[in-house]
Amino acid sequence: MAQPRISAYLPPDIDPTKAALAFGRRALPKLNEELQSPELLTQQRALMALCDLVHDPEKVYEAIALGNLKALLVHEDRTVRQKTTEVLSVMALHSIGRWVQFQIISALAGLLDDPVDICRKNTHQVFDMLARLPEGAGGVLQAGLIPPLVLKLETELDEIQELILSTLSNCLRVEVSEALAAGAVPVLKEKLSHPYSAIRSKAAWVLLEISSHAEGKIAVFEEEVIPVLLSLLEDARPEVQVNSAGALMFALVTPQGRSSAMGAAAIPPLLTLVAEETSKARLNAIKALTLLAELPEGRQALLEHRDTFLRCLDDPSEAVQRAAEIAITVIDWKPFCSRDLF
Repeated sequence: MAQPRISAYLPPDIDPTKAALAFGRRALPKLNEELQSPELLTQQRALMALCDLVHDPEKVYEAIALGNLKALLVHEDRTVRQKTTEVLSVMALHSIGRWVQFQIISALAGLLDDPVDICRKNTHQVFDMLARLPEGAGGVLQAGLIPPLVLKLETELDEIQELILSTLSNCLRVEVSEALAAGAVPVLKEKLSHPYSAIRSKAAWVLLEISSHAEGKIAVFEEEVIPVLLSLLEDARPEVQVNSAGALMFALVTPQGRSSAMGAAAIPPLLTLVAEETSKARLNAIKALTLLAELPEGRQALLEHRDTFLRCLDDPSEAVQRAAEIAITVIDWKPFCSRDLF
């Protein structure tokens, strides 16, 4: 589905080719001086040149010494804010750049309500890259950004919602209580029905991370998310199927989750994914069915499809083979009876 893109076009008078860039080691110190210039156009052109320079990892290391970028985040000119956040988003692509930006997470948080779309997009790109490191995810959590990020899912543009969901998926792997208190599960449940497949997929991914925590499993059950996840197993997009099956795999660990899934007729769509040899969701589906096989009615239903799991023993993936072996063991299990001793 086609989506509108956030424009990054600049005013016509901002031409980086007109910026006087010093040679060699003098380049970044000269740009640093220009960033402090009282002339707005000089600042804008310096930022344009800096955006090009920080694509080089060596220049990123040197650019760390620039202490003016944090101050420029609150500049009154939209172009200055746009190019400053763009510089930071490019720096965040490099590991050394991410380490430094842990210190300005709180300053970037002030741009969550910026009226300029591209400034907000660049800001969320920085958060997304930072959260991919455990220290960065911890920094986002420590800055108290989870509740506002959850709220932004209801109002932001689709393109930015993708970035928010990616950030949340990495942060909620660490800690989930703030997201639950902010009502993340009902919001994510709504996103599972979004017309844009990338948002459906990433919403299921975030629910997977939430369901990996004990309190998250309870919230997913209470908000009746399991039937919605089951419906996504028939989605046309493989990535949506994979993440939905993964979220179910964690949600069905609890007795309440298994009962909810059985009530929603979970076995047929999961078996369909297991039977498809090319399905990327095959492993998650097998593990979910293994949990359902722990229920008497689930075991009885799956006994009729034992051959489906046997065929999985020939899967090229060792993980799928091991999961199928465990599933067959659970399905074949019979309760102990004292009469069997005689």
